[in-house]
Amino acid sequence: MAHPPAPSPMLAKAVTSLPDPASVVGGLGYEPKWDGFRGIVSFDGESVEISSRGAKSLTRYFPELVEAFGSQLTEPCVIDGEIVVRRGSAGAERLDWDALSQRIHPAASRIRSLAEETPASFIAFDLIDRDRESLLETPFADRRGSLEQLLSTAVAPLHLSQLTLSVEVARRWLVDFEGAGLDGVVAKPLSAAYAPGKRVMLKVKHHRTADVVALGYRVHASGEGVGSLLLGLYDHTGELRSVGGASAFTAARRLELVAELDHAVMRSADGAVVRGEGERSRFSSGKDVSFIRLEPTMVAEVRYDQMEGSRFRHTVQFYRWRPDRDASSCTFDQLETPVAYDLGDVLS
Repeated sequence: MAHPPAPSPMLAKAVTSLPDPASVVGGLGYEPKWDGFRGIVSFDGESVEISSRGAKSLTRYFPELVEAFGSQLTEPCVIDGEIVVRRGSAGAERLDWDALSQRIHPAASRIRSLAEETPASFIAFDLIDRDRESLLETPFADRRGSLEQLLSTAVAPLHLSQLTLSVEVARRWLVDFEGAGLDGVVAKPLSAAYAPGKRVMLKVKHHRTADVVALGYRVHASGEGVGSLLLGLYDHTGELRSVGGASAFTAARRLELVAELDHAVMRSADGAVVRGEGERSRFSSGKDVSFIRLEPTMVAEVRYDQMEGSRFRHTVQFYRWRPDRDASSCTFDQLETPVAYDLGDVLS
């Protein structure tokens, strides 16, 4: 029996600070914001289907989760949550985005080995359907209570996300939990129905600025202007290392950037533009990843949320040029390092 299509997940709107519960009729609940793959899990009593935020099937990539759901769930249900991968020893665990992203692999043999080498966990935070009864119109507070009942005996790799009604506790989470690899806090109206595809929830993420060196740029897919700006920082040995990129420029801004960057474009002795070859992955197979090299002289101030190892975790936002800064001063030392926090304490 085929599973019916999973509903689109309810989304969150970004805000700059955690709202007070009194600001929303019915109050707010606060949860950690997990940095993983959103997953809608459908269990019909016999089989399991895991759908992504974009309605793509993730089932084949996480056989260990399919097994866990099949053995631990006791009745048909549809659960909303996040798929994550944990790394590190007890007392020093954190989320591992790179390991999680590697789980999406075309080869069945590789999927099986990765399921053993980097097993995934599922963090449940909402319940959409229980025993074939839709909970879409049910207030979140009641959905949460039902989810707690459903998962009362759940064990790893299935977990129930923490929830607090205290904004003071949530503000502490915003600081502490970043050290475990989480990227913010979500506020949920306790009286709200589940609204597929609607931004009913509120999210606060970490936002910081850094001064980085412009290493090069890729031409936009339209063939006009800067599509993405490649960025770098100097490490402790003096080596300039790639740390990610900035994109999402308007059409007008893409053209302006070409003019602003022109004087820094590397050229050969005969005046030809020097191009570089970007990093390839299975996701960029067949895609042009070449870029136009720039002399490492221009400094940009960018906004970012967090680091994943020595790279920006997400594409950063270009803010402004910093002609007052010397490129050599753009080092990793300027980046704020979160205090380490054990992921096991977040999941407990």
